[in-house]
Amino acid sequence: MEFSSSYASEQDTLDELHIFRDQFHFPHLAGKQAIYFCGNSLGLQPKKVKEYLDKELQDWSSLGVEGHVHARKPWLSYHEQFAAPLARLTGAKETEVVAMNALTVNLHLLMLSFYRPDASRYRIICEEKAFPSDTYALQSQAQLHGYDPQYIIREIKPRPNRYDIDEQDIIDAIAEEGDRLAMVMIGGVNYYTGQVFNMERITRVAHSVGAIAGFDLAHAIGNIPLDLHTWNVDFAAWCTYKYLNSGPGGVSGVYIHEKHASNPETFRLAGWWGHEKQSRFKMEPVFIPIPTAESWQMSNAPVLSMAAHKASLDIFDEAGMDRLRKKSIHLTAYLDFLLKEILNRPGFEGLFTIITPASRGAQISMLFHRQGREMFEHLSQNGVIADWREPNVIRIAPAPLYNSFTDVYRFAEIMHEFKL
Repeated sequence: MEFSSSYASEQDTLDELHIFRDQFHFPHLAGKQAIYFCGNSLGLQPKKVKEYLDKELQDWSSLGVEGHVHARKPWLSYHEQFAAPLARLTGAKETEVVAMNALTVNLHLLMLSFYRPDASRYRIICEEKAFPSDTYALQSQAQLHGYDPQYIIREIKPRPNRYDIDEQDIIDAIAEEGDRLAMVMIGGVNYYTGQVFNMERITRVAHSVGAIAGFDLAHAIGNIPLDLHTWNVDFAAWCTYKYLNSGPGGVSGVYIHEKHASNPETFRLAGWWGHEKQSRFKMEPVFIPIPTAESWQMSNAPVLSMAAHKASLDIFDEAGMDRLRKKSIHLTAYLDFLLKEILNRPGFEGLFTIITPASRGAQISMLFHRQGREMFEHLSQNGVIADWREPNVIRIAPAPLYNSFTDVYRFAEIMHEFKL
């Protein structure tokens, strides 16, 4: 690797995914097209979103309520078209996934099904510095069952002088909790550091003590390959507005292993859209769940939000997660190389620490020991859209669908121009 524009340009020429960059709208900052590294917070808008939305708006305009049956993609079954692409992205069966609601809403619904504590099994394991919404959800679920969250929830934190979590500490904690452990609920990719957890191993060990294993995949889906069914994960949920580029507040999705989804005895909050399809419109008083993940739906599909989601998923199907992951590894490695080169240059020694481990997705987080806010403002003034996390972390997410090696090089060059 080289700290040079020629090297970056050469890598862009070799990149077989470079054609997808032109399928996205880039915002402008400081009077020019931005260098956009915030796809781990909100992905860019695919250009086809307007076309997909316009079709639904036209059908609504011309058909009214009849669009439920006669729209080009009938709204009654609109959500069903997401089963196949979501199954491919998550390594699930089509019957195990469904697009619905928003992320934290879905986490609550899933924990109502799978966090079922009793007098002997009640503890929860999660990672320290999970996304705050996950922490709040876990705390309120504990309170819902009459428990003090501080007593119920065990957070696994980094060892001294480390920023990532040693996965063995999660495994050891599961073994220590043993038959007191009801549920492990961890972010598949930690939002703060970008650390990727071994979900297969965590699930296997959780099951060995009789506990449920669930994951928040907000920073994992569309970022790293997933194989949830083979890993035997019990449940998972994700948002779609980050790496999946499906728009602000875009529809969420859930995965529920078929052993639970097909079991009518698995508790789920009932709603009419989860009722078996053959008799749904008979409006009978007894809930009969669809024997798939669809039975966790309570309401009909948010079609306009889902249209944007469909535009993005079509791009993912064309690009393929294997190719995206291959580029992501190379792109993030190049960013890592450039940052370490900067730290070796006069005046920049000790300016920041890279807190993202080698087990990572498309993200590198830098913890600044001085002048972090000033660096962030310098980047913004020079056309870089990154992410600031209090009190002193800048997160950079080179998304392989639309970011280039030249983006990464130019970012590092701008960093190096910072006046210390």
